[in-house]
Amino acid sequence: MAAQEPPRSPPAPAEPPEPEPGGRYEAVVPHWFYCKVTDTRERWVPFSAQDSERLEEAHGAGKDRDDVVVPTSGGRYDVHLRTRQRVAVYWEEEASEVRRCTWFYKGDKDNKFIPYSESFSEELEEAYMIAVTLDEWKKKLESPNREVIILHNPKLMVHYHPVASSDDWVSTPTEQGRPRTVKRGVENIAVEIPSGEPLQIDHLVFVVHGIGPACDIRFRSIVQCVNDFRNVSLSMLQAHFKKAQEQQQVGRVEFLPVNWHSSLHSTGVDVDLERITLPSINRLRHFINDTILDVFFYNSSTYCQTIVDTVASEMNRLHQLFLQRNPQFKGGVSIAGHSLGSLILFDLLTNQKADPEEDKHCAQGSRTTSSTGGIEEVKEILRKLELSEYCDVFEKEKMDRQALFLCTETNLKEMGIPLGPRMKILHYLSSKTEMKDQSSAAPGHSKRGAEAGSPSQHGEGTEDGRNCQYRDVGLGQVSANYPQLNYKPTIFFAFGSPIGMFLTVRGVKRIDPNYSLPTCKGFFNIFHPFDPVAYRIEPMIVPDLEFEPMLLPHHKGRKRMHLELKEGLTRMSVDLKNNLLGSLRVAWQSFTRAPVPALEAGSTEAEAEAEAGTEKQPDTKPEEPPTAVKEETPLINVGRLNGGNRIDYVLQEKPIESFNEYLFALQGHLCYWESEDTVLLVLKEIYQTQGITLDQPLPGSQ
Repeated sequence: MAAQEPPRSPPAPAEPPEPEPGGRYEAVVPHWFYCKVTDTRERWVPFSAQDSERLEEAHGAGKDRDDVVVPTSGGRYDVHLRTRQRVAVYWEEEASEVRRCTWFYKGDKDNKFIPYSESFSEELEEAYMIAVTLDEWKKKLESPNREVIILHNPKLMVHYHPVASSDDWVSTPTEQGRPRTVKRGVENIAVEIPSGEPLQIDHLVFVVHGIGPACDIRFRSIVQCVNDFRNVSLSMLQAHFKKAQEQQQVGRVEFLPVNWHSSLHSTGVDVDLERITLPSINRLRHFINDTILDVFFYNSSTYCQTIVDTVASEMNRLHQLFLQRNPQFKGGVSIAGHSLGSLILFDLLTNQKADPEEDKHCAQGSRTTSSTGGIEEVKEILRKLELSEYCDVFEKEKMDRQALFLCTETNLKEMGIPLGPRMKILHYLSSKTEMKDQSSAAPGHSKRGAEAGSPSQHGEGTEDGRNCQYRDVGLGQVSANYPQLNYKPTIFFAFGSPIGMFLTVRGVKRIDPNYSLPTCKGFFNIFHPFDPVAYRIEPMIVPDLEFEPMLLPHHKGRKRMHLELKEGLTRMSVDLKNNLLGSLRVAWQSFTRAPVPALEAGSTEAEAEAEAGTEKQPDTKPEEPPTAVKEETPLINVGRLNGGNRIDYVLQEKPIESFNEYLFALQGHLCYWESEDTVLLVLKEIYQTQGITLDQPLPGSQ
């Protein structure tokens, strides 16, 4: 049967000769594959349709004669056509074999189709063309390994694989082993071919791993885990930024891994450790030396310097290489760290030197900004509050930032702003005004200009003198020369982070609400509720107020069913408890009422007391509101560390995880790479800095 042509125009085949006139032969459409080796097992993976077309175009132009390099996989891998090798660009990885595939046979172990070599595929294609043109089948071909392929008809082509080593006494190859299916053309095999990644890159994110060489429960490397994170981000973009994609406002976010573990353990420290390690329980001791000891290495001034140098230099190298390969890139750069990696990044960021001119520009911004710029600033504030639909109203009223901060509720009401958005705007204005007053009362907020380890002396002139308890967040840091980054990160994301614990152990009990990272204005602390390594940050900024972290909304737009059920049952039990207490109170009052002669007056009093008791019932409800019942967390001012926005975000556990939190504790620490909710928050915050919002805001999101 002739192969069906896909929508794209097939490239002109180079190898098979032209069929005779009147023949039904149609040239096969090749597809390019690369060989992926995992645990000594080979697996042939198809390139995306976009990459395969690009490779075929270069091949058809005869460029494989020269050493032409074709970028693939979003520019993260280069394919050298002449040597047929796929080479990683940004990290170290063994080169993998590349093939231009037209014919496939089914493998023995996993029933996956394996491509024939290019030379033998040409022989098969030529035999197939002759068979189709002359209508002469039962063609038999023998491969260099004495494997026999028989073309019975267009629908039945069989590959016979010899069972044992061939000799003169063995029967013919056609009688040996189980026959395996042979297929012509990639469209006839069961393989999923991705369409390809968007060419436009909007933002770059560097991801730093935690302890050990393995980053998840399957002991995969940081490269593999970040690949998963990137793939989830592409699916989340298609699901939640569809309108922006259709308007070509959104391309994709590139995530690049940063590996420091191999550099640390190539210093010779493993040999020294091996010399002093006891021979018993060898595997456990090796695991501890390779993973857990990374925490102690980071707290050693010698190896801490190696780690921070590696992380900073690697991020600077990747940034420079990325810009060289993507000269048209105009987006921002963010950083993300998992576990110990987040602490390394936090220490690096606290030791960055802010631009001395930056504060001057900020102070003079209101005077130097033009009217148009002021309106754009107001639009940015509205986008941040997810009130973009009112931008036209504010622009019509020629409302700049200064005018916005002078607005009252009456003004907003006269502009036609509804009550809900009005409250959001007024709360934002009041929180920013309050923050400004605090900063003017304590002008010099903690920056890393001071020596690491010295108490911060700022804030001594505040009303209650509490700021004297604030200490520099660099207190207790290991003495090291922290390198400078070549860029200013837009946002810092921490996954399963022990930053709060390390700051507390170092002696930092409270973080000044006016403190912000010198070169990074955004900071999100994301954690799973059962993650044993994760700690909160917000209670260190607002210690006198107890409040829950922000619950990350489910990527499908609601809370998980078991959480809703749990909250419903909790709410029902609270209602029953309050109603029962109210009924008992009324009954007790009726027993203790006045004697019979004063029945009329007593009944009146009892009724009044009963009414008073029923009126007081609603007041008893919120006496002990359980945390699960709280649908909406009130807006809380948590300082400038994240620009006045919330910092701590907690994931929703899965239904199976809620059965035993201890059983899923380790999984809770390693779940972030494939968490759609985590990825969606990262994308939402990144694109919000560009004024792009989700198609539909998720319930409970800030």
